[in-house]
Amino acid sequence: MADSCAACGDPVTDALARVVRLSVDRSNVDEQRLCPACFADWIDRYETEMAAGTTASVEGDEDIIVD
Repeated sequence: MADSCAACGDPVTDALARVVRLSVDRSNVDEQRLCPACFADWIDRYETEMAAGTTASVEGDEDIIVD
């Protein structure tokens, strides 16, 4: 199955797609399906924005906790 990337619109297969989910108090706020290149860009933006005085930690394989 090939869907499109939420960021660039290019087709991406399930095997290559990454899903970014934003949850607040266990409620899903946003979900984006991204191709590998857009996912790498998303990680870079996240690291840059979080470096401005906020700490983040990774718990398990899926959860990123922002303090």
